[in-house]
Amino acid sequence: MSEFLQSIIDRDPAAKSKLSLVLTYPGVKAVFFHRLANFFSVAKFDLVARIISQFSRFLTGIEIHPGAKIGKNLFIDHGMGVVIGETSEIGNNVTIYHMVTLGGISPSINSNDQRHIKRHPTLKDNVVVGSGAQILGPVVVGKNSKIGANAVVTKDVPENAVMIGIPAKNVGTATEEFKPYAVTNGDINKE
Repeated sequence: MSEFLQSIIDRDPAAKSKLSLVLTYPGVKAVFFHRLANFFSVAKFDLVARIISQFSRFLTGIEIHPGAKIGKNLFIDHGMGVVIGETSEIGNNVTIYHMVTLGGISPSINSNDQRHIKRHPTLKDNVVVGSGAQILGPVVVGKNSKIGANAVVTKDVPENAVMIGIPAKNVGTATEEFKPYAVTNGDINKE
């Protein structure tokens, strides 16, 4: 728990203390409740798992399906309106901002086992997903990638990519500092 809270302090300049995170950050509460709901989901107590996840949604405004797989140190900043679908997989040290959807697609009607088909995204380690982004279907977002605010991702994203737009396009490398504009004396000048 201490590592998880410290990872948030390291990523959020507004975070003042571990106690304030536990008491006031909805993303911290949502991850805690998800761990509990996921335990019951894995144990096949699906109704209990869904009740816990819906209670968490009521408290936090963040909906995480009990079946979603979440790695270490997920930071959901602000969080309101975040939806994480059932077959989503999230790696370690991922940051997700408010109004993000990790959404599914409807399986083919001809599919024999529709309930066990991968329908939601996979986010690899160290991914950052900007406010309002929609990542839809069984796509894979590579390590260290950044998804811009309101981007719509429907295809796999390579490692270290910066994705923006609708549909999302790769516009840079996330390993370099991404600064398309510089502000000097109140003017915005292209670098």
